[in-house]
Amino acid sequence: MTRRLVQLYGGLVLYGFSMALMIESSLGLDPWDVLHEGLAKRLPVSFGVVVIAVGALVLLAWIPLRQRPGLGTVSNVVVIGLAVDASAYVLPEPDAVAVRALFLVAGVVLNGVATAAYIGARFGPGPRDGLMTGLVRTTGQSVRLVRTTIELSVLGTGWLLGGTVGIGTVLYAVAIGPLVHLLLPRLTVSASTTGPADVQEGGHGDGRPAGVRPR
Repeated sequence: MTRRLVQLYGGLVLYGFSMALMIESSLGLDPWDVLHEGLAKRLPVSFGVVVIAVGALVLLAWIPLRQRPGLGTVSNVVVIGLAVDASAYVLPEPDAVAVRALFLVAGVVLNGVATAAYIGARFGPGPRDGLMTGLVRTTGQSVRLVRTTIELSVLGTGWLLGGTVGIGTVLYAVAIGPLVHLLLPRLTVSASTTGPADVQEGGHGDGRPAGVRPR
């Protein structure tokens, strides 16, 4: 349990830090963060506060979908938002293109590590991942269709609000799946070490979660 909790919260903090690296690179964000940045530009609140607020709203959408949140789900809503604001406060704003590119690549790689660590702790899916799996179950549509529809919708909305879309958006879309696929088996806690109540909805019987995105 201690190892799982450390992995859970370490993964969430690292996720927030990886988001801050991508933000400071100014080279493009993943779809949900494009939305978060667009909202943050329009509202008198920080990026992290927007992340928390959107996560809470998405979690409310679980109610009609009859999804059950876990410790990881609730922690996700708060910890990532706090971590991204704290990280953005201490990180420099690089001007050199080479440094910005380094921030971007490091952000994507660390995001993959954080995703695998958080999901592998087996404390439940993140709000956005749970929304996807809930819609898949209730609509009968494929994971690919539902996830693509959600992410294109938030990406388009975020872009219209002023969120940053760029090479980082493309790099994230191409790289995050293979990274998590590689790292998740190495960071997933064995099902034999968790009780039945620890395995949340949204995962497969072999301990492999239904979605790779933790948010």
